[in-house]
Amino acid sequence: MKRIETVRNINATVRIPGSKSFTQRALVAAFLAEGESLLRNALLAEDSICLMEALKDFGAEIRTEGVEVRVAGTAGRLKNPGRSIHLGDNGTAMRFLTSLVSLGEGEYVLTGTARLCRRPIGALVEALRSLGVEARSKGGDGFPPVVVKAGGLPGGRVVFKNIESSQFVSSLLLCSPYARKETLIDLEGAVRSYPYLEMTKDVMEAFGVPVHQDQPNRFRISGRERYRSREYLVEGDASSASYFFLAAAVCGGRVRVENLNPRTRQGDIGLLAVLEKLGCRVIRGDNRIEVWGGELNRGEYAFDFSNMPDMVPGLAVLAARRFGRTLIRNVGHLRFKESDRLKALATELCRVGIQARETDDGLAIEGGPAKGAAIETYQDHRIAMSFAILGLAVPGIVIQNPGCVGKSFPDFWEKLGGLYR
Repeated sequence: MKRIETVRNINATVRIPGSKSFTQRALVAAFLAEGESLLRNALLAEDSICLMEALKDFGAEIRTEGVEVRVAGTAGRLKNPGRSIHLGDNGTAMRFLTSLVSLGEGEYVLTGTARLCRRPIGALVEALRSLGVEARSKGGDGFPPVVVKAGGLPGGRVVFKNIESSQFVSSLLLCSPYARKETLIDLEGAVRSYPYLEMTKDVMEAFGVPVHQDQPNRFRISGRERYRSREYLVEGDASSASYFFLAAAVCGGRVRVENLNPRTRQGDIGLLAVLEKLGCRVIRGDNRIEVWGGELNRGEYAFDFSNMPDMVPGLAVLAARRFGRTLIRNVGHLRFKESDRLKALATELCRVGIQARETDDGLAIEGGPAKGAAIETYQDHRIAMSFAILGLAVPGIVIQNPGCVGKSFPDFWEKLGGLYR
């Protein structure tokens, strides 16, 4: 357990690690490229390490040197390890590798923890089947384990309708350059977390493959393209930065976050606009952002967080500190993350004395005085980190299973301790 110390009027500077999302996308591109790539400022956390181990099983040579990762690519030729690949609790790896293994030969089985095997993947499996790939969920229920009998990716046209995760699209985008013919991806209906598709496109183009868009929801990738090995700088992680922005908002004072591009494609940077709306001051500099907190605005606010669902736990604890009602909408898919985040957040907010309830697609929270409590984290890194920030302002907050932050931010507790110094 981790007991959180309270602090007021913070005055701190924090340097954040590399982006988990960019690291994982760059690892896949470097794996598929011919030659050696160098990823600088890569995030070495449980998720990215899990993905690297799987890529090694598929034939890559990968070695780490501090926060640099060298990847000797495979030029799109995958080995078949002849056994199931266990991906822990890494949902991104499960989705990305489901398309990737279609480029190989023979049967591949991808599996993971019990929680990972309750996260939907049916839409991606169906998309691959529509392109001629022999893929299925082992239980026939649209959830992992996934079985792919591979023989190359044919290419063609695929339509995603009202998908639960943009990762399905990113998965196919990343592998489409190695298809036998052009791939056309059309998106219809709701598209969750669209900024992540822009991130995928940026990584692909950085590694030498153009992605053509004649309209926002249509992606065209020429067949028989190839990624080129390169040196790639992973920018700082906006998701990790958010906890320190929230610290200033919750406690008052100033926090400067370094190693973060204010013009990043990462959708989670949108939290800054929410903080400004609620009364914080934001100063954007050259590769750094500073947030000044004070008294938060009162009254009722409603926020659509469909494009930055990972920020919902942080907004939820901020809502607990603000007098007034906060409605968080269009995030029903959070029930299928590392935990059922909507249920977890409502439960833990009630535990600290805050009125909170689930709605059909989000949360309704009435801010007010909170009390200390032992917080159940549900093995979910974002629950742990968000309630740790609440603990900076509310005495008596204890985080159970604090090690779960290793999934995305291994030195979070060290960085949090820096707020006191």
